[in-house]
Amino acid sequence: LNHALAMEASGAAIIDIGGESTRPGAAEVKPEEEINRTAPVIAALREKTALPISIDTRKAQVAKAAHESGATLVNDVAGFTFDPALAPFCAEAALPVCVMHAQGTPEIMQNDPRYDHVALDIYDYLSGRIEALVATGIARDQIIVDPGIGFGKTLEHNLTLLRNLSIFHGLGCPILLGASRKRFIGTIGGRQDAGQRVHGSIAVALAGVAQGVQMLRVHDLAETAEALALWQAATLA
Repeated sequence: LNHALAMEASGAAIIDIGGESTRPGAAEVKPEEEINRTAPVIAALREKTALPISIDTRKAQVAKAAHESGATLVNDVAGFTFDPALAPFCAEAALPVCVMHAQGTPEIMQNDPRYDHVALDIYDYLSGRIEALVATGIARDQIIVDPGIGFGKTLEHNLTLLRNLSIFHGLGCPILLGASRKRFIGTIGGRQDAGQRVHGSIAVALAGVAQGVQMLRVHDLAETAEALALWQAATLA
């Protein structure tokens, strides 16, 4: 709770809360445990802030408990393919959603990811998911897309995506870039400790903003906000 409030004070526009690790090799968490980890935090945070709160989950049961506790957005790293009940729940509750691409589940996604053309393949995937969500009853203007940096991608896949982020504007939805502290940043920047990847994370974030990305999911709020303010002051008329 203190960490979330500190993020708000540093300029966060949305607080994203999850109870299941999705890093490579992470095991699935049972819905009951995921709810125990998230719903009380969301309820406590909602008493302290009016900021939008995002629940990071693949499961309808968890999203429902989070929404009842005060969450106002559902962020699904599985692109609403893991639990068939999740998209209908979001439609019924009129919740905005973030749909992300991942090749495989967290347990296996980094084993041997392959694409014909990573940017075009993911564009097509997200286009299909948008249409599926709209058909479920979720308004197109309530959908955010995330190409899923680091989720079933090699270092070269990640770099190709970053160089081609602008194509995702063709989907007609806001783009969220979530590259903060990812492994490829440590590999290129020579930082094995994820907590030391702030400078590389900021560099990638600004590269994304230069291509028109509208949303950044970050760990280092104050540092990123400062860099973004300076970048905007120096580049925008």
